[in-house]
Amino acid sequence: MNLLAIETSTEACSVALYHAGATIARSELAPRRHAELVLPMADALLAEAGLRRRQLDAIAVGRGPGAFTGVRLAVSLAQGMALGLDLPVIPVSSLAALAFDAPDNGAPVLAAIDARMGEIYAASYRRDAQGALRLIADECVCAPGALRLPEAAAWNVIGSGWKVYRDVLAAQTGAPLWSDGERYPQAHAVAALAAIEFDAGRALPPERALPIYLRDKVALTLVEQRAR
Repeated sequence: MNLLAIETSTEACSVALYHAGATIARSELAPRRHAELVLPMADALLAEAGLRRRQLDAIAVGRGPGAFTGVRLAVSLAQGMALGLDLPVIPVSSLAALAFDAPDNGAPVLAAIDARMGEIYAASYRRDAQGALRLIADECVCAPGALRLPEAAAWNVIGSGWKVYRDVLAAQTGAPLWSDGERYPQAHAVAALAAIEFDAGRALPPERALPIYLRDKVALTLVEQRAR
């Protein structure tokens, strides 16, 4: 199976290639440079693996939530490449990709991305016996203090939401078993999760691979800013 994965929903721009049971990836923290970097990254990975685009079996993409422009870019590129190559697309939650990089230590994972405007994108996951992620609290966008979590003895917490709102989230999670506020969703995780979906026959036609924003506004009005 050959999968090309794209993830640009946050400050991190990353591309990964799943090939022959292994994954190679490129990633760079490059706000506002995603459009410039993503295709050269993809071409470099294909060249490194000695593959042509026609040898791909599917395109995987981080479908959000995250920055509107980043999510749109990734999904548009995935759809365009898939249409041109007559391939299916496998959309993967960017929050699930983020949670994938938390350790498998028995504790559930809270994935939280800073959504600006005093809010976070968040979802909670638990790993099953096979190590796959299972959603235990739906994706949401909310104020950190309004987040509601399932009961757990301890949590792993990952993502920029923890970095920005550590004190508020710690009041809900308690002291985490493990935490890292410097992590972003990465394409290598999108590729790993997409491979599971591909094997299960859940790849989609390109036109059905849609972005998930969770929020329909990107900035506060002047009145809202003054009221804060």
